[in-house]
Amino acid sequence: MSIKRILTENFGSIDPSDINSYKAKQGFNAWRKAREEMTPEAVIEEIKQSGLRGRGGAGFPCGIKWELARKSNGDRKYLICNADEGEVGTFKDRYLIENDPFSLIEGMAIAAYAVGASHSFIYLRTEYRYLRDVLQNAIEQAKQSGFLQDLSIEIREGAGAYICGEESALMNSIEGKRGDARFRPPLPPVSGLFGMPTVINNVETFANVPLVIRNGARWYSKIGTKDSKGTKLFCVSGDVDRPGIYELELGSSLKQLVIDLAGAKNVKMVQVGGSTGRVIPLSGIDVPLAYESVMGSGAVIVFDQSRDIVDFLHRTMEFLNEESCGQCTPCREGTEAMMEVLGRLVNGEGVQGDLDALEELAGPMKLASLCGLGQAAPIPVIDCLQHFREEFEGRVRYSVFLRSLKTIQAGTSDASKIV
Repeated sequence: MSIKRILTENFGSIDPSDINSYKAKQGFNAWRKAREEMTPEAVIEEIKQSGLRGRGGAGFPCGIKWELARKSNGDRKYLICNADEGEVGTFKDRYLIENDPFSLIEGMAIAAYAVGASHSFIYLRTEYRYLRDVLQNAIEQAKQSGFLQDLSIEIREGAGAYICGEESALMNSIEGKRGDARFRPPLPPVSGLFGMPTVINNVETFANVPLVIRNGARWYSKIGTKDSKGTKLFCVSGDVDRPGIYELELGSSLKQLVIDLAGAKNVKMVQVGGSTGRVIPLSGIDVPLAYESVMGSGAVIVFDQSRDIVDFLHRTMEFLNEESCGQCTPCREGTEAMMEVLGRLVNGEGVQGDLDALEELAGPMKLASLCGLGQAAPIPVIDCLQHFREEFEGRVRYSVFLRSLKTIQAGTSDASKIV
């Protein structure tokens, strides 16, 4: 497995503000092929055969989602591009929009044709407001060139809420409601935005669609592993010499990415997938980057030996607790309790039962939380306890030692008063 420039092939060779430069690189040829040579059902089947899975983190098979929306009844069907990209350490979608916005628009146009959607939204995070003009320009040029004859694309800005990266909270936000997660079922392809069948994919997923249609499912499915097809954009940050975006064939090792390419040294651990992602110690760094092993959104944060595991985990849980919508008890109370336990350990106030409490909280949170935030919040906690338990136990012992000193000090003070 190695670097393979497919998604980023146009970067630097096209003008992101000029559709003609994109068309000169086979731009919108896939759209023409889909519209002129394929039925909507044939497009969906091609996507299914390619093995393309969602690149937002969950990795759900793209073609199955489209097929469900296609078959669902509704007066109108919607398409949503999730460009919120609020996951910690993730900046690949921004990179795609900055360098090749037309591939996103072409992918959305093909998807809309396949599922029968006439109206679509790009949900753009508020911190990416400077990209709004880039997207609007691409939309207008595509429309003037006749590529959006049956599809309207509207840009909606978020308001900085982490929870609105979750698809049902995102739909509530577009509808003008509070960004809370919804109960499921029904799933969005059956009843989503405004109660209509809705397909939601992220920027990177849509950017893959023209590649599949233009080159064929057989070509695409030869790239990657058995269950993880294509390439992936990985966002590397943290304690590395060369942070940035790397496009790798799925199945490449984490070691190749963070050490060979990004130049990490003295690695202690790597978190893959954002704030709720898996924590991989140095001993496991040969793990392949794939859906069947470890992946997530593509965020890869490297920590060297100078980093404090307990402090890292406490700050992570503070963030998740702050960003929880608070709607369901397991997430609302679970993140609060975990934050308090970890805070005690950080402040030298830990007790013997703290580690057991963290492990006992993890199960109900994963099983009973309403959305992915609460379900995944315990993952880094469990991983850190598994791989770095001695550091947590050391914090407990240190807390006991500090309390013993306070007891001795208090006893000495009382004795001096008696004398």
